[in-house]
Amino acid sequence: MTVHFVGAGPGAADLITLRAAGLLAAADVVLYPGTYIDHAVLGHCRPGTHLVDTQKLDLDQITAAMVEAHVAGRDVVRMTSGDPSLYSALHEQARRLDAAGVPWDVTPGVPAYAAAAAIVGNELTVPLVAQSVVLTRTQARSTAMPERESLAAFAATGATLVLHLAITRTRELMGELDPLYGADCPVVVVHRATQPGEVVLRGTVGGTTAIADLVDEAGLRQAAVILVGPALAGTAAGESWLYSTGRQR
Repeated sequence: MTVHFVGAGPGAADLITLRAAGLLAAADVVLYPGTYIDHAVLGHCRPGTHLVDTQKLDLDQITAAMVEAHVAGRDVVRMTSGDPSLYSALHEQARRLDAAGVPWDVTPGVPAYAAAAAIVGNELTVPLVAQSVVLTRTQARSTAMPERESLAAFAATGATLVLHLAITRTRELMGELDPLYGADCPVVVVHRATQPGEVVLRGTVGGTTAIADLVDEAGLRQAAVILVGPALAGTAAGESWLYSTGRQR
């Protein structure tokens, strides 16, 4: 049997892939992070599926559950929020499965930042404004960030920033970004994108519409993504050469 790492998408049950839905429907055992995944997604599982909420389990306990199911000849799905390529502990879990001789594969999902951008109707790359997107996080009660990956270093590029696992440090982070992006730079926060408790906040790095004030008022503490950058202003500074009427075809 194979352990399938499956991206559950941002939360909505209809925002998982057809492949993911098929794997869930066939699974005997499904491990899922209850802190981040809306239970509606589990509706793709058939009745009688053994469901394991991993939010209070460590990696060794999670691995043990997957190996045990594999040895018993049961189909296993290990769900992650969003897409497994981002902050899913895929590397650590796969390494443990390799050591145990358990085969595995990965099915991608819709990442939370993409869902957030869709909800507010923003493209994160706008011609002549920003053509790069930086996906990063900050350190609080989490694994240390490599020294070369400082927020200031990324912000110096002027790219659109996507901050994960950072909502409790919003005010501090905006203070770091103010000298580089300016107080009027637009910021979007989306909490539980596409889920029933979705909250969308639009503000700026600083000033009278400071996003930190809005986050405090909303009482957000987890499950949120922060988007920062001039591309979020929605002001067109240029048009894509790919689709230009002046380009010879």
